[in-house]
Amino acid sequence: MKILINITVLLVLAFTANYAQTLEYYFKIAAENNPGLQAKYKDFEAAMQRVPQVSTLPDPTLSFGYFISPAETRVGPQRARVSLTQMFPWFGTLKAQGDAASLMAEAKHQSFLEARNRLYYQVATAYYPLFELKTWKTIEQENIKILQSYKSFTSSRFKSGTGTMADVLRVEIMLNDASTSLTILDQKEKPLLTAFNKLLNRHETETVMAPESLTSDDLPDHFREDILLDSNPVIKELDLKIKSSEASVLAAQRQGFPKLGVGLDYVVVGERTDVAMSDNGKDVIMPMLSVSIPVFRRRYQASVKESQFIRESYSLQKEDYANSLTASYETTLFEVQQQKELLLLYDRQIKESGQVLDLLFRAYANAGVSFDEVLRMQQQILRYKKMRATAEVQYQSAIARLNYLTAKTYQ
Repeated sequence: MKILINITVLLVLAFTANYAQTLEYYFKIAAENNPGLQAKYKDFEAAMQRVPQVSTLPDPTLSFGYFISPAETRVGPQRARVSLTQMFPWFGTLKAQGDAASLMAEAKHQSFLEARNRLYYQVATAYYPLFELKTWKTIEQENIKILQSYKSFTSSRFKSGTGTMADVLRVEIMLNDASTSLTILDQKEKPLLTAFNKLLNRHETETVMAPESLTSDDLPDHFREDILLDSNPVIKELDLKIKSSEASVLAAQRQGFPKLGVGLDYVVVGERTDVAMSDNGKDVIMPMLSVSIPVFRRRYQASVKESQFIRESYSLQKEDYANSLTASYETTLFEVQQQKELLLLYDRQIKESGQVLDLLFRAYANAGVSFDEVLRMQQQILRYKKMRATAEVQYQSAIARLNYLTAKTYQ
């Protein structure tokens, strides 16, 4: 029973470890840790705090005055005065200002979503080269093993008098090239890991498990094209900014209307000692109403025009970005299709070149015909395998860019 439990635990741990290395898992880490993305979210939170600032009444004004020389009135001398005044902007001004700030905050949130999607794309394009490096190293290691077997075979033929020393030296030269290439690939791993881990805001030496293989499923025609403009956060952000600027135009127009003030004066009155009368020394309470007169119109007119120009600017930015987005989509879709065709080509070339290599090696083993052709075909297969790995990475990177352009969401 204990053995069964231990086996179960090991299987669960293995599954968890495998899940933990998926690309979407790294997306989650990046979204939680990346400081650039966190800064974007703080921008959104700061914009949300702008809403109550512009949609709230201004502070009331409380003033106090003391008569150094009391002003005599019929009911007694005025000693002091206390005034409380509250100004009210024109009807609808605060709502328009609040709407403008709220819409701008929503635009900031869309900017955060755009930054998140861009981060996911950056993580993906930093992740796939790790697969390419791992694959290239495996290919180079296999190449070294094959060349070592060729070296043993040509050495045996040379010793038996059926081969030449030139064949042995040719293999030795290629082995030196392969060993150097493998060393360079080992050195390339560190900068790739550093670039990837820093996107996740982790230490550069954190282990990253590159995938053993990449899936390259066929994409349907016009992949997610129907939601290209509808789901893109930048388009949504500009739409919200346009609406915000429209609310700003309305707020600027309302600012040019009179402001109303309501107040209350309280006057402290002393008692008269020289005469007896009703209301002697009675304090005075005086309601007040005030109106600000917006005489200098140029300031308000300029504010309205400023908001109108900003709205037009956002509209033009949206049109320009939509054009650029559509062009990028078509270019990226072509890249996906191109790399898919190259993958099919390389698979076919590797298979057929392998058949040719077998024939050439048999001919060399039996009749000692040119060993150069054997080595040349072996290196050709090596190049095809490396180009296939690169095409896989380019294909997946293009898919990641399509997902970014069409704002694919990840759970």
